[in-house]
Amino acid sequence: MAVAFVQLGKQGITDNFVETLKHYFKKYENVKISVLKGAGHEKSKIREYSNELLEKLGKNYTSKIIGFTIVLKRWRKPMRE
Repeated sequence: MAVAFVQLGKQGITDNFVETLKHYFKKYENVKISVLKGAGHEKSKIREYSNELLEKLGKNYTSKIIGFTIVLKRWRKPMRE
Protein backbone atom coordinates (compact mmCIF):
# COMPACT_ATOMS: atom_id res chain seq x y z
CA MET A 1 0.00 0.00 0.00
CA ALA A 2 1.70 3.16 -1.22
CA VAL A 3 1.37 6.51 0.48
CA ALA A 4 1.44 9.93 -1.22
CA PHE A 5 3.14 12.91 0.43
CA VAL A 6 1.93 16.52 0.07
CA GLN A 7 2.96 19.77 1.76
CA LEU A 8 0.52 22.40 2.99
CA GLY A 9 2.05 25.87 2.74
CA LYS A 10 1.20 29.44 3.63
CA GLN A 11 -1.75 29.64 1.21
CA GLY A 12 -3.59 27.07 3.31
CA ILE A 13 -6.36 24.92 1.90
CA THR A 14 -7.40 26.14 -1.53
CA ASP A 15 -9.69 24.59 -4.12
CA ASN A 16 -6.62 23.60 -6.11
CA PHE A 17 -5.15 21.82 -3.06
CA VAL A 18 -8.36 19.83 -2.57
CA GLU A 19 -8.42 18.86 -6.26
CA THR A 20 -4.81 17.71 -5.96
CA LEU A 21 -5.77 15.50 -3.01
CA LYS A 22 -8.68 14.00 -4.94
CA HIS A 23 -6.28 13.23 -7.79
CA TYR A 24 -3.88 11.45 -5.40
CA PHE A 25 -6.73 9.41 -3.91
CA LYS A 26 -7.41 7.90 -7.34
CA LYS A 27 -4.07 6.08 -6.99
CA TYR A 28 -3.39 5.95 -3.23
CA GLU A 29 -5.44 5.01 -0.15
CA ASN A 30 -3.46 7.24 2.22
CA VAL A 31 -2.06 10.74 1.84
CA LYS A 32 0.29 12.35 4.36
CA ILE A 33 0.14 16.14 4.49
CA SER A 34 3.07 17.94 6.11
CA VAL A 35 1.98 21.29 7.52
CA LEU A 36 4.79 23.79 6.96
CA LYS A 37 5.65 26.63 9.36
CA GLY A 38 4.14 29.22 7.01
CA ALA A 39 0.73 27.55 7.31
CA GLY A 40 0.79 27.69 11.10
CA HIS A 41 2.40 25.33 13.55
CA GLU A 42 -0.18 25.51 16.34
CA LYS A 43 -2.02 22.29 17.19
CA SER A 44 -5.38 24.08 17.00
CA LYS A 45 -4.60 25.33 13.48
CA ILE A 46 -3.62 21.83 12.32
CA ARG A 47 -6.87 20.46 13.78
CA GLU A 48 -8.81 23.16 11.87
CA TYR A 49 -7.07 22.15 8.63
CA SER A 50 -7.92 18.51 9.26
CA ASN A 51 -11.61 19.25 9.89
CA GLU A 52 -11.83 21.53 6.84
CA LEU A 53 -10.30 18.85 4.60
CA LEU A 54 -12.77 16.24 5.86
CA GLU A 55 -15.68 18.60 5.13
CA LYS A 56 -14.47 19.27 1.59
CA LEU A 57 -13.57 15.66 0.74
CA GLY A 58 -16.71 13.94 2.04
CA LYS A 59 -17.77 11.05 4.25
CA ASN A 60 -15.43 8.41 2.80
CA TYR A 61 -12.38 9.93 4.51
CA THR A 62 -10.90 9.95 8.01
CA SER A 63 -7.92 11.82 9.40
CA LYS A 64 -5.30 11.40 12.07
CA ILE A 65 -2.93 14.07 13.32
CA ILE A 66 0.63 13.02 14.17
CA GLY A 67 2.81 15.96 15.17
CA PHE A 68 2.70 18.43 12.28
CA THR A 69 1.40 15.84 9.81
CA ILE A 70 -2.19 15.08 8.83
CA VAL A 71 -2.75 11.53 7.59
CA LEU A 72 -5.87 11.14 5.43
CA LYS A 73 -7.34 7.73 4.63
CA ARG A 74 -9.95 6.93 2.02
CA TRP A 75 -12.48 4.20 2.79
CA ARG A 76 -14.74 2.41 0.33
CA LYS A 77 -17.84 3.07 2.41
CA PRO A 78 -18.70 6.20 4.42
CA MET A 79 -17.33 5.98 7.97
CA ARG A 80 -19.30 8.76 9.64
CA GLU A 81 -22.71 10.29 9.43
